[in-house]
Amino acid sequence: MIMAIQHINSISNRLSLRPPQRDSLELLARVCEIIELSKDADPVAALTAIKSEFPTVEDFEREFPSLCFAIATGVGKTRLMGAFIAYLYQSEGIRNFFVLAPNLTIYNKLIADFTPNTPKYVFKGIGEFAVHPPLVVTGDTYEDGRGVRRDDQLPGVDWGHDVHINIFNISKINSEVRGGSAPRIKRLSEYIGQSYFDYLAGLEDLVMLMDESHRYRATAGVRAINELKPILGLELTATPQVETGGRAVPFKNVIYSYPLSSAMTDGFVKEPAVATRENFDANAYSPEGLEKVKLEDGVRIHENTKVELEVYARNNDKTIVKPFMLVVATDTAHANALQQVIEGDGFFEGRYKGKVIQVHSNIRGEEKDDVVQQLLTVEHADNPVEIVIHVNMLKEGWDVTNLYTIVPLRAANSRTLVEQSIGRGLRLPYGKRVGVPAVDRLTIVSHDKFQEIVDHANDPDSIIRAGVVIGRDIPEAGRKAVEVKSAFEHAISGGTVPARPAAPGQPAAEQRTLFEKPGEQAV
Repeated sequence: MIMAIQHINSISNRLSLRPPQRDSLELLARVCEIIELSKDADPVAALTAIKSEFPTVEDFEREFPSLCFAIATGVGKTRLMGAFIAYLYQSEGIRNFFVLAPNLTIYNKLIADFTPNTPKYVFKGIGEFAVHPPLVVTGDTYEDGRGVRRDDQLPGVDWGHDVHINIFNISKINSEVRGGSAPRIKRLSEYIGQSYFDYLAGLEDLVMLMDESHRYRATAGVRAINELKPILGLELTATPQVETGGRAVPFKNVIYSYPLSSAMTDGFVKEPAVATRENFDANAYSPEGLEKVKLEDGVRIHENTKVELEVYARNNDKTIVKPFMLVVATDTAHANALQQVIEGDGFFEGRYKGKVIQVHSNIRGEEKDDVVQQLLTVEHADNPVEIVIHVNMLKEGWDVTNLYTIVPLRAANSRTLVEQSIGRGLRLPYGKRVGVPAVDRLTIVSHDKFQEIVDHANDPDSIIRAGVVIGRDIPEAGRKAVEVKSAFEHAISGGTVPARPAAPGQPAAEQRTLFEKPGEQAV
C-alpha cells in the first residue's frame, strides 16, 4: 500500500490532478489491491470483492471486470485516462492498453493528446515516459504490425516502447460490422500472421479504457470488442446511462461519481448564465423578429466578452483568449440562411464576413475536412472563426475552452437546451476561475425561455443558477480595450508625454522625453 500511495502522490503532482481525478486514481489503486488482474481471474469473485467495498457497483455488465468513473464534462477525463495508464504501468507492470473513442472527433483528439510534444499531452511530467514514450497504435496504423510484440522481431524494432496504447474509433468498427460482417481488425494480417484482434486477445495484460462509453455501450461494434476479454475495463463518461425505449437506464457499474453540480461548486468549470433583456416580452415578436433579436444580442455579449477577456489578459500578463459564439440552428437550410445574414454588410457593419462556419451532416469531402480543421483550431489566435452555426452535430469530444456565448434558435425546452450545447462551453481557458464574471461565465441567450430556465435554477440539479440582463449587466453599446501608458512609460519610450498640470492662470509645463540628448543616451 505504501508503494501505491507513493505512485499516486507522484502521478498526482506531476499531472497536477484535481481532487476528483486523484480520488478516482485512489479508487483504481484500491481495486487493484482487492481483485486479481489476470485472464484467469473469476469475474464473479471480483464482483463480490468490489461490491463489499463499493455498494454502488451492482454488476460489471460485461464478462470481465469493468468499472465506470462518472466525471463531469470539463473536469478532465482524458488526463485521468493518462493517470490511470501511468499508475497501472508503474504499480502493476501493465504495458498494453486499448482505448475506445465513440467518434472520429474524439478519436483524433485522443491520438493528439497521447502524442508527445502536443499542447494537451497527457503524460507531461511522467518521468518514465519522458525518454521512452508509449507507442501509440491507431485504427489507421495497426495493419503494418508496428504495435506487435514478438520474440523473433528484429533487434531495435520495438526498442524504447515499453507501453503500447491502441486507440480505435468504435463508430468505424460499428460501420464495418453492419450486416453481420467481421470488423477489419479481425481480418488476417500478412504482417503478423494472424488478425490484430487475435493478437490483442492473446495479450495477458490488456486493459480497456472506454471514453464516453454511454454513446456505444449497446452497439454491435462494442460487443465484438468485448471479445478481447481484457483483464480490466475502465469507462469514463459524464452521462452514466443509456437511452432505451425513450427512457434512461443508468449504468450498474459506477464506482465513482463527480457530477456537474459538484464541478460548478468547486469552480472547475464556467458558471452558466441565461441572458435576456429587461422587461422583455417574447409575445410581442414574430418568430423571425425574436430570432433576429437573439442573434444580435448574442453578438453584443460576444463582443463584450472579447473586450473583457483582452482586458483581463493584459492586466494579468496572460495569453489573450479569442472567444467564439455557438448558434444552434433548426436545419441545414436555416443554417445557410443564418450564415448569409451574419456575413452580410448590414449585420454589425459586416464585421463577421469570413468569420462564420457551419457544422452539419450535409457537409462532405474537402469542405468537411476544412470545417473539421477550423473546429479543431478554433482556440488558436490565427483562426478567424468567431461564430459556429451547428445543426445537432457538436456532441462529446469537441474540447474547447473559448466558447463563451450560445444562441439556441431551434425549438427546445430548458432541459434539452442544457443537454445539447452547454457541455461544449464549460471548460475554463485558464484552468480555473479568475474572479472576473465575464471571464468565468458561459452565457446562453434565451429571451423566450428565460423565466422557465431561471425558475428551474432553484432545482438542486440545475446547472444554470444565474441570469444576466443586456443593457444592465452587459452593455448594449460596443466597447474596445484601450492600452493606456503611464507618464513614466511615455517618458522612457519617446512617445508624446502628457503635459504637467500647471497652477491656475499659468501655461502647462511641457515635459520632455528622457534620454533625448546625446549625452543622456551615451552609456
